[in-house]
Amino acid sequence: MEELFLFLLSFVFVFILYQLFIIPRAKRRKKKKQPAEVTYLVNRYHLDLEKVKYNKLLHIIAIVSSLDIALIVSIIMSFSNFFLEVIGGFLVTLVIIFFSYHIVYLFYKRKGMIKNES
Repeated sequence: MEELFLFLLSFVFVFILYQLFIIPRAKRRKKKKQPAEVTYLVNRYHLDLEKVKYNKLLHIIAIVSSLDIALIVSIIMSFSNFFLEVIGGFLVTLVIIFFSYHIVYLFYKRKGMIKNES
């Protein structure tokens, strides 16, 4: 039960931070400087920002990143050894982030919002 509470608390906390700080700043600087997540999706998966609703993309990123961080915190807290927490946390973080943004890519690919595809 504690793990579920920690997961939910982490998710809500990170999601609120995204809503308060990251999304408003990204909306103001749409053309100048994009969040790293948007840059990753554009460079790696060729997401077409002209077809995508930018605000919706930012909210999807907020949800995905919040889930990622909550899941990573829950997994790391299951280890009892500090060394395993650090090494496992690093590896788990990379795998979860790459996997979750690949799912976002598949979502936008299915909607036809990837460059050179219809």
